[in-house]
Amino acid sequence: MSHIDWIMSNCRSLEAIGREFEQTRPFANMTIGSGIHLEAKVVPFLLALRRGGARVIATGNLGTTQEATVDYLAANGIEVIGGPTRDADQRLAWITLLLGERPDLLVDNGGDMYLRWLAAPYDSLIGGTEHTGSGRKALEPLREALARPILVIDDSPVKQFVDDRHAVGQSTVESFLRLTNLATNGRRVVVVGYGRVGRGLALNFRNNHARVAVLEVDPVLRLEALWDGFGVPDRQVALSTADIVITATGTAGVIGPPDLEILPDGAVILNVGHLPVEIDVPGMTTSPLVADAGSTDDGIATLRLHDGRSIHILADGQMVNLAGPRPIGNSIEAMDIGFSLHARSLEAIAAGQVGPGSCVAPVPRTINEQVAREYVGLTAEGRTPPAT
Repeated sequence: MSHIDWIMSNCRSLEAIGREFEQTRPFANMTIGSGIHLEAKVVPFLLALRRGGARVIATGNLGTTQEATVDYLAANGIEVIGGPTRDADQRLAWITLLLGERPDLLVDNGGDMYLRWLAAPYDSLIGGTEHTGSGRKALEPLREALARPILVIDDSPVKQFVDDRHAVGQSTVESFLRLTNLATNGRRVVVVGYGRVGRGLALNFRNNHARVAVLEVDPVLRLEALWDGFGVPDRQVALSTADIVITATGTAGVIGPPDLEILPDGAVILNVGHLPVEIDVPGMTTSPLVADAGSTDDGIATLRLHDGRSIHILADGQMVNLAGPRPIGNSIEAMDIGFSLHARSLEAIAAGQVGPGSCVAPVPRTINEQVAREYVGLTAEGRTPPAT
């Protein structure tokens, strides 16, 4: 069984939705354009949309497109534009080509597709979904111009506890172990940012026996981190004692060249934020403090400083759980639930059940409840035992 076939066999919610969509055809005569990361777990989602009657066109994101996924999608009726890239301009060009096909619905991941649509709008766009909080921030000021239903999956309470509290932290621990083969036990971990993802990271690394501290500029979130049992030292103390630094802020350059002055020898830096800009890798590699930047070796780039210290950056600052060697991302079950939220949201928008008043808005409670009910019903815990 191939890796993608294994994923398909374990996405029970999306398989059930796909079977239903074959009968109800909610997307008949529609085109759906997707800009979600083209990693293996997107396959059952896009195929479920196709089973619902849609023509599906997909392009990927920066640094995360997997060629095996592209090949599988193309072999199964999904049109794919572009391939792996770390060039932001190239990706935007592919989005422009996708929008040239005038999709009726969009599935965005960071807001770039909707922003590109605003530059050259067409009237037949009904609306769609946005996966990330970063995308929400970009689109919120533009609600009046967008004037279409756009449901933000990141604002779903289901997505928040499944993905943010559990899955991202778990997959980041897995990625750290896979790339470095170092134990987390007893290591001093600094999580930069205590939003929903940062909370999940701190919790998962603590559960894996690391000593976790949090860097957070928001005083209320910093207090929350303290009350959750994490250290909240100032920046100088936190970074000067860190074995592992993880960024999860949605902000560019939160770790950069000035931090080379204080990071200890052997520190490992990794990014979990959506965009590969939270760690200023170009600025750090060209810093006058660096004697040798070297090249990335199996997902690890080592900066050797003139004073003899070495600082290690994982996956070139890309989203670590979807970059580097053998990336596998969040768990199958978490993505099954998250993409089920997308599928049900798109179904409701296509049917006219969600209108322009829900422009850059949370997933409706009815959809959250439906997805939760369906998933639990497919588990052993949720099934009614046969009568005896």
